[in-house]
Parts: sequence; C-alpha cells; structure tokens
Amino acid sequence: MSQSDPRLVTLAVTGASGAQYGLRLLQCLVAADIQVMLMISKAAQVVIATETDLALPGRPEEQQAFLSQLYGAKADQIRVFGREQWMAPVASGSGAPSSMVVCPCSTGCLSAIATGASNNLIERAADVALKERRQLILVPREAPYSEIHLEHMLKLTRMGVVVVPASPGFYHRPQSVEDMVDFIVARILNQLGVEQTLLPRWGEGLLSSRV
Repeated sequence: MSQSDPRLVTLAVTGASGAQYGLRLLQCLVAADIQVMLMISKAAQVVIATETDLALPGRPEEQQAFLSQLYGAKADQIRVFGREQWMAPVASGSGAPSSMVVCPCSTGCLSAIATGASNNLIERAADVALKERRQLILVPREAPYSEIHLEHMLKLTRMGVVVVPASPGFYHRPQSVEDMVDFIVARILNQLGVEQTLLPRWGEGLLSSRV
C-alpha cells in the first residue's frame, strides 16, 4: 500500500491483555499514512494503564490529541470516538471504512460481535462490517479457550471474519518483547494489505528493519 492510498481503517482496542498489540498497530498504521478511526473501551484504558507506562487521558478528544502527538500523526489522521457516539462514521455502512481490526479482542467483545449485540460503538462498528461484508479482523488474547470462545470464533470465521490469535511465532528469533509484539502486528498489516518491514515473509530471511 502506498502512502497516497486513501483507505481508512477502523481500530478498536478492547479490554483483553495485550494492549501493546493495539498501540503498536496504531503506530504502524499512522506511519503508513493510513487514517485511523479509533475506539478504546473503558476496560482497555484500565489495561493500558496496567500494562504500559502511558498516561492515556479518559476523554476521546483528549485521547485523540495525546495519541496524535505521541505517534506524530497528521491533523485528524487519528479520530477517536466514544462508546456511545452513534453519529460516528463507523456506525453506518455508508460511512465506515472498508476494514476493521479489534486488537486485542476480549472474549466478551468476541461474544457480542458473534451474537450481534451492538450495545456500544465498537460492537456496532463490527456489526456494520459484518452486514456490509467488509474485512473484519479479530485478535483474541486468552488462554485457554473455552468451548464458548471456540464456537464464537468458528461462527465468525464462517461469516468471513479473520481471527488472528495473539500467539507470536519464534522462527524469526525474537530478541525482545517488542519483537514478539511486532510478529502479530506484522501479520495484521499483511491481512490489511499494508506494507510492513517488521517481519519478513517466510523464506525471505530474518528481521532486517523496523517501522
């Protein structure tokens, strides 16, 4: 994907452990000049405070300013929406981007998407992606999976959803936690069709550069 590509991506960060995956994905999308429509659940804000050193503000407009400055985003390249902001573009098939990623995806969010709950904007945005037959990528981070979790993943996979478990590989010989995070983020970027240098494709050699 070239930097002139105008495609938008919806990114939702929910309350599963693994906030680093969502934040790193946001950073890489911004670096690739992709506009991101971002939603961060209240549970995700707690996880971010627990798993990272970021002092993320609580209000969507403050989050937008904070993350735009943190990742060097252009004006309005990152647009943050609250859980009940029903007039957001992502709430309608006529305004939502062609691709959505939930990273990380809690099993509660997985269940809500599988059953069409649409109780908040994240769930509604995923429901829009499903009904419009658009790309939806879910990144669950849970262990072990229950039968309920597996049934929901199977159901969604049959609908065309791509499930990318946050299960890093080791064939690239990671040297740090960041390398393991980048493994998953690279797989997501590949699914989105966004060029990345975080991880070489199989057979192309070891990790040589980073975004």
